Amino acid sequence: MSKILVIDDDPANRDILRTRLELAGHEVMEASNGEEGVRLLEAAASDLVFLDVMMPRVDGWQICRQIKSNPKTKAIPVVMLTALGQQIDQLRGFESGADDYLTKPWDPERLTATLERLLPESRSAEAP
Repeated sequence: MSKILVIDDDPANRDILRTRLELAGHEVMEASNGEEGVRLLEAAASDLVFLDVMMPRVDGWQICRQIKSNPKTKAIPVVMLTALGQQIDQLRGFESGADDYLTKPWDPERLTATLERLLPESRSAEAP
């Protein structure tokens, strides 16, 4: 079982993703903003982070750079999960250090493929 941190200011988005990930056998931690997410990540290591871009106070691009610049967390894969789907937004995500970029509403098959690629031990194929 992998530990996955979901950082998103929208409770409905966190709930949908948490349900999907838990059904796939993962343990899910949640943060409603970037600062909380960074604190959680430093306190309890995660195997993967799903990160929204548009959040209050500190956006996801800044949070991704913080995660990737910290020696303790830089190896953790970060997947940007956002409504911003323009190519320039994706480029900005990758420049911030993201390992993948999915747009909302996300495709369950693409989510599963992303989990399997970034978490080889993932049991995500069992998800409904």
